[in-house]
Amino acid sequence: MALDRNGLEVLGRDECLELLARSTVGRIGVTMSGLPVILPVTFALAPGGIAVRTGLGTKLAAAARNAVVAFEVDEVDERSRTGWSVAVTGYAREVTQRQEVAELEALMLMPWIGADHAGHFVVISTDMITGRRVLPTLAEVVAI
Repeated sequence: MALDRNGLEVLGRDECLELLARSTVGRIGVTMSGLPVILPVTFALAPGGIAVRTGLGTKLAAAARNAVVAFEVDEVDERSRTGWSVAVTGYAREVTQRQEVAELEALMLMPWIGADHAGHFVVISTDMITGRRVLPTLAEVVAI
């Protein structure tokens, strides 16, 4: 097990993808008017990357220009003070080809906000993916 300089377990790409595959809510970071914006989204891990169902707006605008975006998902157990985090940096693109749209619709991905306003898909490539896990210290394990 590899640890980073802060004592966090470094997760490999495959484990990061497994954690993404079992999660459904994350955060996408985009640039809007030169400033960073972080938005909650529902997502699914798809063959082409991270699929987000969205309406017209910030995420779709970023995808339409193939912007580099950040994506993060995590899980924290406050009681045991453990958890993990996976961060992705990749290109966002709007999905427009019918076949790919049909494949993403088959994932039954529910949008963050009502489906009536989420008729578009954005896919984020997983070019750069990193993950860390917070491990309990021996003192914390004994205290639990």
